[in-house]
Amino acid sequence: MWEFDRRGYLQRGSNAPEVVLEHPDLVKAMHREFVHAGSDVVLAFTYCAHREKLKSINKEDKVEKLNRQALQIAKEVAEETGALLAGGICHTRVYDPQDPVAVEKCHNMFKEMIEWAVDAGVDYITGETFDILDEALLALECIQKYGKGVPAVITFAPYCPDETIDGVPIPEACRRLEEAGAAVGPIAALPVPFRCKDDCKTFYSLKDEETGDFLYPRNLESNRCNAKDIIEFAKQTKEIGVQYVGLCCGNTAGYMRDLAETLGRKPPASRYSMDMSRSSIQGNEADAVNPLARKTRLFMFGGSDYRAK
Repeated sequence: MWEFDRRGYLQRGSNAPEVVLEHPDLVKAMHREFVHAGSDVVLAFTYCAHREKLKSINKEDKVEKLNRQALQIAKEVAEETGALLAGGICHTRVYDPQDPVAVEKCHNMFKEMIEWAVDAGVDYITGETFDILDEALLALECIQKYGKGVPAVITFAPYCPDETIDGVPIPEACRRLEEAGAAVGPIAALPVPFRCKDDCKTFYSLKDEETGDFLYPRNLESNRCNAKDIIEFAKQTKEIGVQYVGLCCGNTAGYMRDLAETLGRKPPASRYSMDMSRSSIQGNEADAVNPLARKTRLFMFGGSDYRAK
């Protein structure tokens, strides 16, 4: 979603994946791009593709077509690359545990999306970025009821404080989902590629260091993680034995390659991984073949004869 927004094919705010219908070739290309970079899974782009979301942009009549097309696009890439195929549902923003009508509405939306995913032959279904435990449990229940045995991955989107919107501490919420039968994790949608910190635990709360203004939603790019940050995150997940890992909002193929390589993989994109030893300015043989290499380095790095690694 974030990447299509960055490229000008998705409207932030509505977040509806209209690009699936309008530019299916671009969706397929992005799936290929992430598998090329090391992803083991092709996740159909059905995030925010539920009935209420499309109704809000006057396209409820397109809900089935969009979902089935997204699943077909992902399936084609999964089959050509040997990756796993995943379907996806997500939070609805209409869930209210005190309103039986709202609960039934969410149940029905989950049901139809799960059934479409099963029709496409998915290997598993992901329930993405829930912040209400009860809604996450409902999503899990629906996957178990209508998913014909496919595993369920359920992810949280924790904010601040460290509890769900319905007041359950995140560790307890994870335990309850695990006990209810979530196949993976449960995991949290915490590893966003933005430089969150102790006093700004979510990218929503990050502020511009000069103005004090919130960076979300338009100006987060100024606070992106760098490759070293992603590599360090990957090392930490490996050290504690995480077996299912990825990045959430703001992920790119470049980050995915860094993640995969740090975890010992060599995806096709590794052929093009950085090798500054070949640089005509900073490489091992730069001074021998380029008479102005050293002076160029001094100009580039403010007087330092620095050689990037």
